[in-house]
Amino acid sequence: MAEWNAFYHNEEDEEEQEEGEQSGGEYYKITGRDSLVFLVDASKEMFIKGEDGQPSNFDMTMEVVRSVYTSKIISSHRDLMALVFFGTEQSKNPRNSFKHVYVYHDLDEPGAKRVREVDALRGEKGAQLAGETMGIGGETSLADALWCCANLYSDIKLRLSHKRLMIFSCRDEPHGGDSAKDRLARTKAGDLKETGVVIDLMHLMKPGGFDVAPFFRDIVSPPDDEGDLGLQLEPCGKMEDLRKRVRAKELKKRAMVRINLCLGEGVNVAVGIYAPAVAAKKPGPVKLYRESNEQVRSKTRTFHTQTGSLLLPSEIKKAQVYGTRQIVMEKDEVDAIKKFEDPGMILIGFKPMEKLKLSHHHIHPPPSSTPRRARSKCSEKNVFAVCRCVSRRNYPPRFVALVPQNEELDEGKVQITPPGFNVIYLPYADDLRTLDTPRCPWASKTQVDKMKEIVTKLRFKYRSDAFENPVIQQHYRNLEALALDMDAPENTEDLIMPKVEQINQRLGPLVQDFKDLVYPIGYNPENKPGAKRKTAEAGGGADKKPKVEVTEDELRAHVQNGTLVKLTVPVLKDACKKFGVRTTGTKKQELMDALIKKTRTLRSSI
Repeated sequence: MAEWNAFYHNEEDEEEQEEGEQSGGEYYKITGRDSLVFLVDASKEMFIKGEDGQPSNFDMTMEVVRSVYTSKIISSHRDLMALVFFGTEQSKNPRNSFKHVYVYHDLDEPGAKRVREVDALRGEKGAQLAGETMGIGGETSLADALWCCANLYSDIKLRLSHKRLMIFSCRDEPHGGDSAKDRLARTKAGDLKETGVVIDLMHLMKPGGFDVAPFFRDIVSPPDDEGDLGLQLEPCGKMEDLRKRVRAKELKKRAMVRINLCLGEGVNVAVGIYAPAVAAKKPGPVKLYRESNEQVRSKTRTFHTQTGSLLLPSEIKKAQVYGTRQIVMEKDEVDAIKKFEDPGMILIGFKPMEKLKLSHHHIHPPPSSTPRRARSKCSEKNVFAVCRCVSRRNYPPRFVALVPQNEELDEGKVQITPPGFNVIYLPYADDLRTLDTPRCPWASKTQVDKMKEIVTKLRFKYRSDAFENPVIQQHYRNLEALALDMDAPENTEDLIMPKVEQINQRLGPLVQDFKDLVYPIGYNPENKPGAKRKTAEAGGGADKKPKVEVTEDELRAHVQNGTLVKLTVPVLKDACKKFGVRTTGTKKQELMDALIKKTRTLRSSI
C-alpha cells in the first residue's frame, strides 16, 4: 500500500499545480492557448525617419514585434502569433482572396526562424527588403485586412482561450476619407468582436497629431473591466512607450481562482484573485529521446509488490501508521478529512488600517478584484476588511486582511498598480515566534544620529522592476545567442550589487566619522590579523607593549558617549581593578557591563 503523504495535496492537486506553473499561476489550469496577430500598416508614412535620427514608425513596430516574439518563446512558447501587413503592393494570403494584404507569418508558435525574419525587416536594410518583398504604399482596405485575420483564426483547429489583434498605424484615416471603405471596416471589426477577438490600436506619431475619434473609436474593442485601460488617446512617440503599451495589452488578465465573497446571510459577490507578479525561474530540464531528439513524456504506474500486476486507481488505498497499528483509508475518506468547507470568503468585520502591522504580512499573496464601491469606501474610511478565506478545494481556512488599493498610472497612461484589494494572509499565534536576541551594547545618541545622516544620504525610491535577476538574464541571453546563431553575449550587469563609488561620493567623510565613533582605535576590518609575536624568552623580538591606563575623566567620557567598546580587554581589566569593580568574567562584554553597572550606581565617584 502507498504511504499516506503528510503533505497537504492529493494526486489531482499535484497534476493541476504542474499545469498551473506553466501559466505562472498556482491555481489556474490551462484551458487553451492565447493568440496574437500583429496587423501592421505598410504605407509610405510608416517608413519616414523621425527627427534627430529617431527610428521610423516601422522600425519601432518591428522592434516591438521582435521583443514580443522572444518574450513569448520564454514565457508561453505554446501561444500562437502572426504578422500581417496591409497597404502593400504585393498580396500574399490564403488563396490570395484579398489584395494588398501580405501575411508574413501565419498563426503559429513563435521560434528562432521567425525572430531572424523579423530582424531582417529592421533598419535601412529592412526597409529596403520590405519594399522588394511586399512593396510599400499600396492601396489600403482595412476591411480586407480584418477579414484575412478572421480567416487565420478560423483555420486554427486548436482551442484558443484568448484572441487579440493589434493594429499598428500612423494614419488616423487610412482610407483617406472614403466613407464606403470606412463602413466596411467597421462592419468587419464588429464581426470580429462578436467572435471573441479583442482589437487594440497602437497608434504612432504623425505630423499634426493622431485623432482616434473619427474612425478608430468604432474599430477597437471596449475595455473588459475597470482594470483595462481601453483606447489611449495619446500616440506613442518613443520606443519604450510603445513597448510598455504592447506589454500591458498582450497578456490576458486571468484569475487564478474565482470565489464568492459572502457579505452576510444570502449576500454573495463573485470576486477573482489575480497574481500581479510571479517569480521568474529558470525552466527545468526537458527529457529528449536521443535517437529522434523528440520530447519524452513520462507516466507513472503502480504495480503490486508481490504479483507484479498493474493496480487500478480504485485498488490503491492510503495508509498511516499510528503506534503499532496501520490505519487504512479509502481515497474518498482522505478527501473528506482534508475538506473543511467550500471555497470562498466570509466577511468577519473591519478594522482601522493602523491595526495592520508589518509582522502580520505572513506571506505575499496576490490582490483580488472586488467591487469598485467597496474599495473606494474602505479607502475613504481608512479601514481594511477581515475575512475567513478558503482559496481552493481541500485548502485549510485562513484569516486574511483585504487592504484597498487604488489604480496608479504612469506618464504614458500605462497601469502601474491595478485597482482592487491586496489579500494579506494573517498569521496564526503559532506562526509568531519569540527570538532570543543576543545581548549587544546599546548605541549612544551620537552614534544613532550619525547613522541617521548616513541613511538619509543613501535613501532612494525603490522600484522592484529596476532590479533584474542576473542569472536568469544571462541564461536567456545565452539561449537566444545559440538559437539565432549570434556572437557570445556580454555578461549581464548585476544591478543587485551596490554601487560603491556612487555611495562613497554621497557619503563623503560620514563613513570615517561613524567608524571613529563605533570601532576601537586602530581597528581595520579589511586587514587580516597579523601573526602572534613571540615573547622575548622564546627568542622573539621586542618585549610586550606597556599597558595603556585610563583616567577617571576618560572613562567617564567613554561611558557617557557609548564608546567603551573601543577599549581593549587589558585596559578594561585594569580599569576594573583600579576602580574596585568586581567581575567574575573575563570577556570584553562582561567587563563592559560591570563597568557600566558600577558607573550607574556610583555616578558621583566615576
